Amino acid sequence: MNTRVKKGLTYLGFLALVLGSVFLAQGVGGGRYQLSHSLSLFFPSDLSPSEKIILFEIRLPRIVLSFLVGGSLSLGGAVLQGIFQNPLVDPYVLGISSGAALGAVIAILSGVYLGFFTVPLFAFSMALFSAFLVFYLGKIGKRFPLEVLLLAGIGVGFFFSALVSLGMFLAGEDLHQLFFWTMGGLWNSSWQEVKMILPFIVMGAPILFSFFRELNAFLLGEKVAESIGVEGEKVKKQLLFVVSLLVASAVAVSGVIGFVGLVVPHLVRLLGARDHRHLLPFSFLLGGGVLLWADTLARTILYPVELPVGIITSLLGAPFFIYLLRKRKKSL
Repeated sequence: MNTRVKKGLTYLGFLALVLGSVFLAQGVGGGRYQLSHSLSLFFPSDLSPSEKIILFEIRLPRIVLSFLVGGSLSLGGAVLQGIFQNPLVDPYVLGISSGAALGAVIAILSGVYLGFFTVPLFAFSMALFSAFLVFYLGKIGKRFPLEVLLLAGIGVGFFFSALVSLGMFLAGEDLHQLFFWTMGGLWNSSWQEVKMILPFIVMGAPILFSFFRELNAFLLGEKVAESIGVEGEKVKKQLLFVVSLLVASAVAVSGVIGFVGLVVPHLVRLLGARDHRHLLPFSFLLGGGVLLWADTLARTILYPVELPVGIITSLLGAPFFIYLLRKRKKSL
């Protein structure tokens, strides 16, 4: 591990300490309790029954869910940027977000009720369908050319977004619910959502971490990677499939939250971790922390009004995206 990576990991350790303060801020519910109440999260015997419900049934699942969603989106972004060798690629490039949004629209407007999991189940199913549709459209023979996949993802994403807009136009009294879902938010967080996304992370994240050598080889170019023994097409299919599952599960429980998967991997690189052995796990950790920060801002910046967290991530991420674009233009 070189000096720059060690320095970067030191910075991440510092960020972890700072994020601990966000954990306390989340636990106290936006400043309505004193610091002693937030510390009592670790000493539950001092809590009243109502405080226990607030902290353990409302705040804590929201903390865990925001961390898992942010981590999933960031990890997916890091992997896709490695596959496509394009720093402007994010997890929604495969049309996953538009597919999930369309699934939510169908669930809400159809009146189908399958219990708590109705909207997440429809969103997850349509997110996967959109990803597989992109794979089908982007396949040429037995190969998946990256440029064709990008174009297929853009086309499918635009088409599904148009259907979402049509659904919102016809939504009537359901428009409010659809609007907030498409903006992305964690206000309905519960342990049920955590249980829904956790299996995909437990299974998917270690698989993605294990492909760090192949992703490092892709840095040399796809043809060079294949010349040193990397089965490029097979690796791409496996990685894209796992990323699709991971991102689909995240979008299904949180709605559409943009820019986290685009920005966070770049932040980790700026901190010195360019080797995917370090880039992938630290993208997951920092992504979870960033979304935790964003969710805290969404809850508190206009308290008692709560903003969709997708608005916060877009406001913070869009300027960084413009910076990346300008930097890329100078390198051409």
